[in-house]
Amino acid sequence: MRYMIIVRATAQSEAGVMPPPEDGLMAEMAAFHEQLAQAGVLLDANGLRPSSEGWRIRHQRGQRLLIDGPFAETKELIAGYTLIQVRSREEAMEWARRFPAPFRDQLCEIEVRRLYELEDFEDQACVDRFRELPPYKN
Repeated sequence: MRYMIIVRATAQSEAGVMPPPEDGLMAEMAAFHEQLAQAGVLLDANGLRPSSEGWRIRHQRGQRLLIDGPFAETKELIAGYTLIQVRSREEAMEWARRFPAPFRDQLCEIEVRRLYELEDFEDQACVDRFRELPPYKN
């Protein structure tokens, strides 16, 4: 089972403010992610730049509309993620509970969501095409 630990953005992360070295947050994050790697469950992890450097594509009535950032609703934005592969929901919860507070004394949230696997979809030829793509091919 793969789970994504999603770090919600704050006004500070949307402003592009990085934690100062003396804060120790990056060292704490590194230690946590080293533990994930040593346990063999870490698949990927990254911080995301502010939405002012991004864009959205809105699909509506067969049309695509490009919308440049920044985006107003900070609480709906993502500041970073960690992708893990574990044996159970409980194991994912345990790792998420240990995730360092990403913004120290600020109110912030971490959301955890399970990823769909190809086996979750009905057997179709198009699903078999996904199985041949590099991320899925063993």
